[in-house]
Amino acid sequence: MTGGASRAHGAHGRPPTRREKWETYKKSPYFPAVVLLFILAAAAGLFAGSYTYAMANPTPHRIPVAVVEGPRTPYAARFVQGMEKALDASLELHRYPDGARAEEALDEQKVFAILRSKGKGVAMEVAGASGATVAQLLGETGVKVARTLGVPLTVKDVKPLGEGDPRGLALFYISLAAVIIGFVGAIQLSVHARALNPLERILFTVAYALLGGFAIAAVVDWGLGALDLPFVQSWLILAFTMFTSGMVFTMFNTLIGRWAMIPTWGVMVLLGNPSSGGAVSWPLLPSVLGHVGRWLPPGASVNAQHTAVYYQGHQYVFPYLVLAAWALVSCTVFWVWRHRHPGGRAPEAGDAAAGGGLWGGPKKKGLGGGGAG
Repeated sequence: MTGGASRAHGAHGRPPTRREKWETYKKSPYFPAVVLLFILAAAAGLFAGSYTYAMANPTPHRIPVAVVEGPRTPYAARFVQGMEKALDASLELHRYPDGARAEEALDEQKVFAILRSKGKGVAMEVAGASGATVAQLLGETGVKVARTLGVPLTVKDVKPLGEGDPRGLALFYISLAAVIIGFVGAIQLSVHARALNPLERILFTVAYALLGGFAIAAVVDWGLGALDLPFVQSWLILAFTMFTSGMVFTMFNTLIGRWAMIPTWGVMVLLGNPSSGGAVSWPLLPSVLGHVGRWLPPGASVNAQHTAVYYQGHQYVFPYLVLAAWALVSCTVFWVWRHRHPGGRAPEAGDAAAGGGLWGGPKKKGLGGGGAG
């Protein structure tokens, strides 16, 4: 028996054991291919399920509404009670002494509508810009309640959506584009520019985020006219979103290598996008998603963009802090464990003499090997 045949059957010519067969199989290209079959099947089901769960049947859970005190007629009290009953007590009533304070609360997005007495009837002021789905629900429910009770009702949208975006989905789509292109860009850098050193990788992520954010804003505003964006602010929000998304993938790629797409997709797409409040407003999402979404990059991006476009002068710092926290944590993890990232290159002679250049030290084992997520 030849030496090769002997090695093929174990050290002493015996048939390979199950363990040896398993080790051989794991090193073959078939193992990751089979794993991917199951991952892709699960991802398809989860992707459809997450969006269907969040968006197929929006149900009110907690809708903040302003009620103006002052001259109140029996009609107004009966109407408010009827609305609470029709919406299964999901209205969260905030009482204000006058209309000016109620309108201020609407501008600050603390409430989604204002109820006030109007002659012998009731006036309902909704804000389509705060959430088209919520405004539609309140308006339709109000008409039904008023008809049942015989209460005269006037419904007015005091903050309507733009003419080019009557359903309020454009901001969701541009944020979705920024999220997906953000981590796809990081994947492509890992595949086609894997020799980039850590600082170079971060800088190129910044570069494609700025260019990509500009392209999205320019197409939607200048090209299609779907939205009248505060261009610089919207551009920078999109760029910030793309950079954060790209660095989230880079962080996971550093921690778990080629399977980094799984947690990235889970956080940014399966969980983040349905819970962002872009397609279905937070008060109509399942309660858990309504709370979690605000702390994830897609939700923060939609929130910041939404306020920049429709509520200028009332911007909150919270969504920017969420994006900054995710970006900072991702960059920190990548930088601290950069020797584990599947990429980089050996320092050149001049850099090696100076201490490793951008690496801050000699090239460590494994930096040139491994695959991208």
